[in-house]
Amino acid sequence: MSDQPSPITHVSARGLPLRGNDIDTDRIMPARFLRAVSFEGLERHVFEDDRAADPRHPFDDGRYAGSGILVVNANFGCGSSREHAPQGLARFGLRAVIGESFSEIFQGNAAMIGMPCFVAAHADVDRLQSLVERAPDTIIEADVQSGTIEAGPVRFTATLSPALRDGFVSGQWNPTAMLLEHFDEVRAVAARLPYLRGFE
Repeated sequence: MSDQPSPITHVSARGLPLRGNDIDTDRIMPARFLRAVSFEGLERHVFEDDRAADPRHPFDDGRYAGSGILVVNANFGCGSSREHAPQGLARFGLRAVIGESFSEIFQGNAAMIGMPCFVAAHADVDRLQSLVERAPDTIIEADVQSGTIEAGPVRFTATLSPALRDGFVSGQWNPTAMLLEHFDEVRAVAARLPYLRGFE
């Protein structure tokens, strides 16, 4: 049975608006939780310090419970390169992020776990955040191939890099799964490499 990931062509879910620029990975997942041997349980610590400081933090707002699409502003996921940040968000239940811009490393780490990060204009993101704040039950429809984002009366086009978009649509977004799918070829290459054969 193949472990190859399934294509991701469309994400449909309610939104969770999180306003603010330059939200870094240390805020998303504080450094003290990076000692975990696995990623299990990280969802309990997403934005832990921010939430402790702000009792009205969107991640604790019951109106957004069960939401699957995070809506953010500019330079989201900046700072240190830690896989724990997108892992925590995904385990929290988020399946996609729509924002003005993302750290390239965060965007890549998110893609490797099947979480597309759509880039949209400031005005479009602001309209979407405002809509979700007014009407939290609104369903956001995000099309990976076209970049079309629709939510109630709001409609605009976002972008994904062509490589990430094509990887999601083809189901080739997880390099580890792709290696395992073709592991006989990996073994064959390894057998030809002298430094993997005891320098014979």
